[in-house]
Amino acid sequence: MKSVKFILGSQYFLYFGVLGIVLPYFNLYCYHLGFSGFQIGVLSSLRTLTTALFPMVWAALADKFLVRRPIYILCSFISTSIWAFFLLTTDFSAMLVITIFYGIFYAPIISFLESFSMDLLGKEKTRYGHLRVWGSISFIITVIAVGRAIDALSTEIIVILILAGSMAHAVLSLNIPTAKKTRKSDFSSGVMALLNRRVIIFLVCAFLMLLSYGTYYGFFSIHLDNLGYSSTFIGIAWALASIAEIFVMINSDRIFKRFSFENVLIFSFLAAGLRWIILFYATSAWLILFSQLFHAVTYGAFHVASILYIDKLTPHDAKTLGQAVNNAVTYGFGIMAGFLVNGYFFDIIGASNLFMISGVLAFSGGILLYANKTVAAK
Repeated sequence: MKSVKFILGSQYFLYFGVLGIVLPYFNLYCYHLGFSGFQIGVLSSLRTLTTALFPMVWAALADKFLVRRPIYILCSFISTSIWAFFLLTTDFSAMLVITIFYGIFYAPIISFLESFSMDLLGKEKTRYGHLRVWGSISFIITVIAVGRAIDALSTEIIVILILAGSMAHAVLSLNIPTAKKTRKSDFSSGVMALLNRRVIIFLVCAFLMLLSYGTYYGFFSIHLDNLGYSSTFIGIAWALASIAEIFVMINSDRIFKRFSFENVLIFSFLAAGLRWIILFYATSAWLILFSQLFHAVTYGAFHVASILYIDKLTPHDAKTLGQAVNNAVTYGFGIMAGFLVNGYFFDIIGASNLFMISGVLAFSGGILLYANKTVAAK
């Protein structure tokens, strides 16, 4: 089990290390190429649209034919190869095409990794955070190091560093063990079970949470850049958020022995609403950094609770599909809609006002989830 945990931990480490470059800096790279807010929003939304659609296709194939590991490895290598084409162009139309094809193969990687973890952890699923924390550690190291490197060199290194990290992740994906899976029921019955009321309402609420994240993921770095902060500060701000989430990850077992998945989720929605409203007002470095501490709850607690909750609600023969649907609705459709809306309105009303709207969206998701819990209890 220790070797399995090491393999999974290394995959999280590399995956989120790459994400630690993509999320804070790729849009900044596009911004320095002269792309408008709308163009950046379109690129980001297309990447997330493929993340929304194709994991479900790949997951359905993986669960139906029990080929999750081969698909995971294949997509890791092909997506890395496609990313290399970003080195050859800075034209918006060409980058649009590359983004689409990259997203098709990049799409299933994280949801497959989550389902690997759920299967291989077995009865220790509440210790999932102990694996996922390696992703947070990697994210912290990466955003700080890359921020300093950009200040010392230029934004041109961003695409190269993403390619290098993706190559390492793809090579080590060959070490992923094969989980022993046998068919317990008809695959279609497992799929139909995903359409129950609890799953649907949770997914609607989760969509609202990630929709509220659109301003943060798409324009937080650009917002700080416009406020006059350096890339080093931007890296520190992103890193502080990941440091905060680590405390939740390493204590996930204790947290979920004491609190239900739904209660943790509801609390995370309320914390997210407060966080975005703080960023609506914040211009000082200290207040911005303080708001980043909320990431412990708004991402750390929310993410772990979501993975465990959807695993609980998903039947055995649709586990991969369940994680893929969750990832598609949240980090796919939710973020895609957030990027599109924020990309359109960024040049019109600015990031500060968009953070206020994000706050309202997060509060709405929390209220809906609480109302559903109350109705179910009666």
